[in-house]
Amino acid sequence: MTANTPGGPVLLAMGEEAVLLELGSLDDVLLVHRALAASRPGGLVDLVPAARTVLAVTDARGPALAAVGAWLLATAERVLRPGEADPIGSATGASDRPEVVIPVRYDGADLQETAALLGTDADGLVARHTGCVWTVAFSGFAPGFAYLVGGPTWPFEVPRLSVPRTAVPAGAVALAGAFSGVYPRASPGGWRIIGSTDTVLWDTTADPPALLVPGERVRFVQVPA
Repeated sequence: MTANTPGGPVLLAMGEEAVLLELGSLDDVLLVHRALAASRPGGLVDLVPAARTVLAVTDARGPALAAVGAWLLATAERVLRPGEADPIGSATGASDRPEVVIPVRYDGADLQETAALLGTDADGLVARHTGCVWTVAFSGFAPGFAYLVGGPTWPFEVPRLSVPRTAVPAGAVALAGAFSGVYPRASPGGWRIIGSTDTVLWDTTADPPALLVPGERVRFVQVPA
């Protein structure tokens, strides 16, 4: 299975029970995933967004899988049609749930340097970080690690560390590229650490285990260090 509209979304088979939709940008993924999440067909097991793709995993094969592929492609082409307003708005899918509030101590080792790189001071960076309503674009790297985007209220591109740390503690709140994130467990990492939180991001006894799922809205709130 391979289908596409010239210059538009591309659909690829991924084994017998999944199809992958390739898109042009992360902004396209955010729009299309939101529309897909609001109109899930029967037989769909999981919908997994990434930086440029959306994977649909099904419990069906053959014609039923082809129907899911057609749904992916038709939804993407409708949402991304030039001049077409977003037909579902921002109040459907996962984004209609209450914001997840994450208390943060802005005591990170890279706070001052990162602020200077962005042309502000520590207080200014904290104000910008807490002033955004962040959206979970996709998950990856480690279980429970969510890549958060701030939209037009977060115009920054933050360079990664030139030498990654061999150990970043669980709960580290960090920045890299256009993203913010929280390390769910201790691991190596090259993101710039601006704070820390005690919020649990991954709990195998919870359903779902990840606190932050694609489409979720997140707000960081400053608490005393």
